[in-house]
Amino acid sequence: MEENIDKYIEIRKKLHRNPELKYEEFDTGKLVTEHLKKLGYAVETGLGKTGVKAVLYTNRPGPTIAFRADLDALPICELNDFEHKSQNEGKMHACGHDGHTASLLCAAESLMANKDAYCGNIVIIMQPAEEGGAGAKAMIDDGVLENPRIDKIFGYHNRPGFKQGLVFVKSGSAMGGNSSISIQITGKGGHAAMPHLTHDPIVAGASFVVQVQTVISRKISPLSAAAVTVSEFHAGEGHNVIGSNCELSLSVRSDHKETDEILVREIEKTLKNVCEQFNCSYKFDLLISIPALVNHRQETTDVIKACEGSFDKENLLEIDYMPTMGAEDFSYYLLERPGCYFFIGNGEESAYLHNAHYDFNDKNIAVARQVYMDLAEFYLGRGK
Repeated sequence: MEENIDKYIEIRKKLHRNPELKYEEFDTGKLVTEHLKKLGYAVETGLGKTGVKAVLYTNRPGPTIAFRADLDALPICELNDFEHKSQNEGKMHACGHDGHTASLLCAAESLMANKDAYCGNIVIIMQPAEEGGAGAKAMIDDGVLENPRIDKIFGYHNRPGFKQGLVFVKSGSAMGGNSSISIQITGKGGHAAMPHLTHDPIVAGASFVVQVQTVISRKISPLSAAAVTVSEFHAGEGHNVIGSNCELSLSVRSDHKETDEILVREIEKTLKNVCEQFNCSYKFDLLISIPALVNHRQETTDVIKACEGSFDKENLLEIDYMPTMGAEDFSYYLLERPGCYFFIGNGEESAYLHNAHYDFNDKNIAVARQVYMDLAEFYLGRGK
């Protein structure tokens, strides 16, 4: 099987050169569809608009397990200068989805070659719009977990800052939830020389930016994990004008659904109090809310058990802390089915995710393939 790795490295680089944003993954979807059909999978397209589902039927009774990869890129201008850098201006695979897709395609070939060793079914899910588009929910709404009914689901994310090839898992809360909030504060504009005749929304907005952090320090238990980031603040019409409006964007991170609910409620309460203080009104819109990713205990343990024969002990680890507050919409699948979202180290010196200098470590294609193969043998192996 090792001779096939170079082929999938080239596929990964092709994907990196041709990134597509959420719900625009038409060429990427076409590539994976054609590849999976050639391997002998039963392929269905158009789930979640641009998603792809492929099924390996063994025609022997057994469970159905699913493996998922994400297809979309980010609206980032790449600053790398290697040969496979993005050719689509302003778009970049800065999170490694190109590598996740290539890894799963590589595993799909090996799984099909090993088909006679399994009882049950294997579903390959190629999902669009993970980056802020809730593509997982869109695919679930389109029935991706049914026909055949998926019993367990797995996927992975590369992790910069960890040793390349380290496979690690976290039971329970493993990645943060992300609620995106849009705020508009409306006051009364006027001349900069006469602030007493205005209701300044910039002052209200600035006060809110400072006060909203007390939601973390005074409303959330110190045993919980949370973060509130004001990522945008737009206001003003000129150097001698006090404008009538200001607009803010917030990214709210949490470790559990309950934490998120407290955060959203208390953030709006803080905004309301600030606006009353400065005689302003407000509009508060919750744009999207990605649940925290909570791995199931049994399936998390199973990943370690399944891989023990293939990995050295120092390259297989269960951790007891959240490795990131970054969000991942794989969480939607885990609300519907038991499973585990595991991690593979991308290298301790790797540029971080969503960075214009990031690149996926191609050595992890073989690592991820082995984990998928081990899980298939663990759950579907005929010798069990």
